[in-house]
Amino acid sequence: MDMMESIKSYLLNKPKASENFPFGAGVSVFKVNHKMFALLSLGNIDKQHPEKPPSWWLNLKCEPQEALMLRDIFPAVRPGYHMNKLHWNTLILDGSIPQGEIERMIDNSFMLVVNNMSKKDQQAILLHL
Repeated sequence: MDMMESIKSYLLNKPKASENFPFGAGVSVFKVNHKMFALLSLGNIDKQHPEKPPSWWLNLKCEPQEALMLRDIFPAVRPGYHMNKLHWNTLILDGSIPQGEIERMIDNSFMLVVNNMSKKDQQAILLHL
């Protein structure tokens, strides 16, 4: 299984997670109870170097302080592309971020979304963790 398949599988194995394509076939949006927690796409988001080949990138929700810290630690973590830059990060999936760290960031994004749901919806999801 390649890295993209592994990430996609990890996202879809979250309780009540679904994938849809509201922005077209090339952009996978992952939701839990109809609330987005991740976005995965292939493209060139580096406007300063449009000649670069496209790369996979992943948008994830993040606490503002942690988002800044992750951007300082990993050059491949940037403010959320086409998202609220305070609450979202974009990960350029170039192999420079360890798989375990990507999964931890996915877990955090998922839980940030779940924690903003009603107690009833939270309990229905947390039962499956």
